[in-house]
Amino acid sequence: MLDHFDFMAPLYDRMIGPPDTERLQKLLKLPTSGWLLDGGGGTGRVWSHLNGLACNIVVSDLSYRMLKKAREKQVRPVQAHVERLPFADEMFDRVLVVDALHHFCDQREAIKDLLRVLKPGGRLVIEEPDLNHFGIKLVALAEKMLLMRSHFYPPQKIREMISACGYSAKIENDDHYTAWVVADK
Repeated sequence: MLDHFDFMAPLYDRMIGPPDTERLQKLLKLPTSGWLLDGGGGTGRVWSHLNGLACNIVVSDLSYRMLKKAREKQVRPVQAHVERLPFADEMFDRVLVVDALHHFCDQREAIKDLLRVLKPGGRLVIEEPDLNHFGIKLVALAEKMLLMRSHFYPPQKIREMISACGYSAKIENDDHYTAWVVADK
């Protein structure tokens, strides 16, 4: 099967706009001196905009070519399934997933493992396109037609997945078709 992200890696940072760094900084309660994990973080695009707000940053992704680009941004790239992260329990102070949850093979297992590696007192922030908007439904359809194996969930369902792991979560929405689901451990 075609690996879309290996194919897009050389152009990805130019194709995708910068993240909302002000909002992410607030939601993640940055700066922090602890470890941060960017699950499904690809090229390290998000952390390159938050540089200096964390001491140790790890970007986990399946795409070797995306991670090759991440190495250029002074992060620690790790090739892994987010559903089976190769990290110790409670290793990270902050965990972030930006526009990637819908690409994971099993979203429930991914959330479970992201919470496993999060320290007590830590925070998980998931930013996803809000499937409640018609435009995002069209994006989801387009990704299916491109055989990207994406599976989008509305933010309420993502919150339910976190609740099934024993943690409460809140949802923040904006006018730009994005939702943030935030959970504290």
